[in-house]
Amino acid sequence: MATQRISILNTTIDNLSMRETVELIRKKIEAREQIHHVAVNAGKIVQMQKNLQLRQSVNSCDIINADGQAVIWASKVLNKPLEERVAGIDLMENLAELAHQNNYKIFLFGAKEEVVADVKNIYSNKYNNGIIAGYRNGYFSKKDEAQIAQQISDSGAHILFVAITSPIKENFLYTYREQLKNVNLIMGVGGSFDVVAGKTKRAPNWMQKIGMEWFYRFLQEPKRMWKRYLVGNTKFIALVLREKLRGGA
Repeated sequence: MATQRISILNTTIDNLSMRETVELIRKKIEAREQIHHVAVNAGKIVQMQKNLQLRQSVNSCDIINADGQAVIWASKVLNKPLEERVAGIDLMENLAELAHQNNYKIFLFGAKEEVVADVKNIYSNKYNNGIIAGYRNGYFSKKDEAQIAQQISDSGAHILFVAITSPIKENFLYTYREQLKNVNLIMGVGGSFDVVAGKTKRAPNWMQKIGMEWFYRFLQEPKRMWKRYLVGNTKFIALVLREKLRGGA
């Protein structure tokens, strides 16, 4: 499936719908090829302006989806409209269903031990015990990374979900992509494990549609999230408007 790619603020983004993304991933898994997925939001794009390692890790991915209405807004302002938002949590849930239907195995990596164990139990109960190839929490040191990558590779997983903060997860997946070549889909999912486990709540659909999901998340953890959202979103808006005035992207 050929995809149309656009560039926004040094960030490459695929103009794919949710359905197209899932189908492309399915075809790659069936062909036993590896596909590296990443989702970008306003905060990550802001980080990528100065963090060149993160920029390289993201832009080298096979599929780059827009996760966040702010990115969709920016694409329209810059006259490069994206088809739709593909939220990481929604894609993860769709891929878990795909795994169940096709007997794929999933490895869960990240979050606190009790959270990732809850996600393992939730998916095992919702689908079947065989859907989980393995799991591990997201607390480790740099010297543990190679061993963790080998553990995942040896698990027999077709799909790897990594629920670790940026830029750690993007750089881990980029650094160990060769060691993880036996895993067909490698994908960062941010805080999605917390949502599946019920530790955090998603905004109502109407708030998601108007681009205010970030505010709902901020209200749940204002002390931890104020800088990421209030400062990060302001910087993103300023970057987009500056780019608009320059007449470029």
